Amino acid sequence: MKLFVIGFGQAGGRIADLFIEYDKRTGQHSIERAMCINTAKADLMGLKNIPMDDRLLIGQSIVKGHGVGADNELGAKIATDEIYTIQNAVDKRGTHKIDAFLLIAGLGGGTGSGGAPVLARRLKTLYSEPVYALGLLPAKEEGGLYSLNAARSFLTLAKEVDNFFLFDNDLWKKEGETLKDAYAYMNDEIVRRFGVLIGAGERVERNGVGQLVVDTSEIINTLKGGGISVIGYAKEELPAKMGLFSRLFSGLFGSSKASIESLDATTRITSLVRRAVMGRLTLQCDVRSTERALVLMAGPPRELNRKGIDRAKVWLEDLIEGTEVRGGDYPISNSKYVAAVVLLSGVSEIPRVKELQKLAVEAQESIKEVATKSGKKYDKLMDTDESLRPLF
Repeated sequence: MKLFVIGFGQAGGRIADLFIEYDKRTGQHSIERAMCINTAKADLMGLKNIPMDDRLLIGQSIVKGHGVGADNELGAKIATDEIYTIQNAVDKRGTHKIDAFLLIAGLGGGTGSGGAPVLARRLKTLYSEPVYALGLLPAKEEGGLYSLNAARSFLTLAKEVDNFFLFDNDLWKKEGETLKDAYAYMNDEIVRRFGVLIGAGERVERNGVGQLVVDTSEIINTLKGGGISVIGYAKEELPAKMGLFSRLFSGLFGSSKASIESLDATTRITSLVRRAVMGRLTLQCDVRSTERALVLMAGPPRELNRKGIDRAKVWLEDLIEGTEVRGGDYPISNSKYVAAVVLLSGVSEIPRVKELQKLAVEAQESIKEVATKSGKKYDKLMDTDESLRPLF
């Protein structure tokens, strides 16, 4: 899958930068274009992998390159004022080879949470390719302002994109861990899961032919219909190849090496898919409320059999409310691991999302009440009242 990745703000820029590093290290070539946008010059200068020409500083006349200080209304204003500058930067890099846009932003800060919805709306207007967003929800210990920003940004951005991936920092932070260490770990988890998913159809080794290779259209069709998506992931290191003694031993008992490996591969696939779905997802949710799903197995071709994938798909079809489950493999000849990535799309029962919706409505009512008592004009948060209606 060929993506145009745009990191907006500090968190978005860092993850976009890691995507580039992962793409180069694995040789996937899934990131066709990439750029980062920020109001803070220091954040842009701190990136390691995105070329300087692909780093765009905006809002210089207002914040002088020092950022917006978690003020996402100011972030939205700057993005709106400079939308033509951003648009020209996107056009300059070209979109003719891409399958989709992926906007990445931290929803708790100012630049990304305010600017990403503005840019998403513009991209949807100008281009036919789908526009997806990856939003990072702040940990609760980051404070009330960040949670309120996330509530505002989430409700606005969800309306502007074709599908919305969410990653909950609060769910992934380990006890006693500093936020700096936690972010390094969490960013690595995000990139690994997305890296395997978007690598489908862009095989590292063209001579590695799978039995049921997932292509870009299957990912796009799984995401079609909108809503919130979460990703599950599980991997297992492969045992060493069977030696001479093991082959002789298995032969004495009438079992061929091929049949043993086939049985192990099938069992491993179904086990990994179950672990991916029932383990820690990018966002806590009730997986039964999923509308559409995609099962992707990655690893050496000999470990990716159709029987195991079909069994995993049937299990997932019985689990979720929807009936649309796709599946296939992503062969990587020299891998020492087998990994399962499960994309759950159109998920509706998400406690954190309902919490954010409630927070936004309460904040809206509180602002309205204060404005009424003071006699001042009441201004909506970031969008129309429609943005505060429940999404599910």
